[in-house]
Amino acid sequence: MSSICVFCGARAGLTPSHTETAEALGRWLAEAGHRLVYGAGDVGLMGSVARAAQQAGGDTFGVIPVHLLDLEVGKTDLTRFVVTETMHERKKVMFANSDAIVVLPGGAGSLDEFFEVLTWRQLGLHAKPILLLNADGYWTPLLALIDHVIAQGFAAESLRGFITVCADLQAVQAALGPA
Repeated sequence: MSSICVFCGARAGLTPSHTETAEALGRWLAEAGHRLVYGAGDVGLMGSVARAAQQAGGDTFGVIPVHLLDLEVGKTDLTRFVVTETMHERKKVMFANSDAIVVLPGGAGSLDEFFEVLTWRQLGLHAKPILLLNADGYWTPLLALIDHVIAQGFAAESLRGFITVCADLQAVQAALGPA
């Protein structure tokens, strides 16, 4: 079984299709035999992807820091539920237990997670695929910023190559395939 780490919002956002995409991703991960690794919350897109994976019979691995148990409504009915002391530990455990990363729409936390694994990739600390699911163009401004950083000489052009931009779930499925 391969394990896919999903970074996404603890909120649902204003676009209903983002929730639909999260649910479809969760179902597909389970049906394709992948284990979902995520932030263990039962709110927002996090909760949507996890509930869908569970309903489809999938293996779920959630990691949450103790200070977010109440705020993100720790989803204790997962296959594996890990409570960490810090956010840094959370990210480390999620990353260590995954073979690839998929980033759905989200806020500052999702950006933090994305940039940390992207930086590690840039530094040669891993070679795991990083897929940015640009559902409804959500991440287009971020991609423009990354292109700007490269154009201004603050990163090599290779940085863009570490990100697989997927316009929709079908592109994610094609990139990851079955477990």
